Amino acid sequence: MELIYSTQSSGFDPDKRYRNPEHFDRPEAGVTGVVVVGEWPKVVEAYERVGVEVTAIEAEPRQVLVVETGDNTAELEALVGKLRIESDTVRAVIDGLDAGEIEKPEVGELAIRLFHALDGIRLQMAELSDARDDLAAENQTLRNELEGLKTGEGAEVEAMKAKLDAASVPYRANASKESLEKLVADLPKA
Repeated sequence: MELIYSTQSSGFDPDKRYRNPEHFDRPEAGVTGVVVVGEWPKVVEAYERVGVEVTAIEAEPRQVLVVETGDNTAELEALVGKLRIESDTVRAVIDGLDAGEIEKPEVGELAIRLFHALDGIRLQMAELSDARDDLAAENQTLRNELEGLKTGEGAEVEAMKAKLDAASVPYRANASKESLEKLVADLPKA
């Protein structure tokens, strides 16, 4: 599998797999080649360390939008701070999920919603697992009952065959229980 690490937001080739290098923390398994668009030495070094061929290409220059904030500087800084907290808490939930244990975040609307969604899935999986275990136990009980019935029926069939043998009445070796019952019923009453 080949990955392309790029910060582009449009113009994706549907036949290729993309990753945002801003969110890179370790190389992915099963990757055979990597294309890195722009200056992302951490990505390049990590993949080269694990022996994956890396192609680095220069990013097209970005257009930067300059916004004069004037009196809104404090508001923008507060918003950026909130977004960073939100991003950090979502990442904490994801990292916890990767580790197999997640804790409910105390802040971050998206992180809390993500936690609740994942916790709901966890609860549903636990219910499904319990239902599966109950069905497996019930299935085993039914198998045991069926085996008991077969054993009991086998004893009945053997008893009927013994009566027919004593009366010298011929029957097929693979005769059904019903046909043996008929033959026994037709035996002369002694």
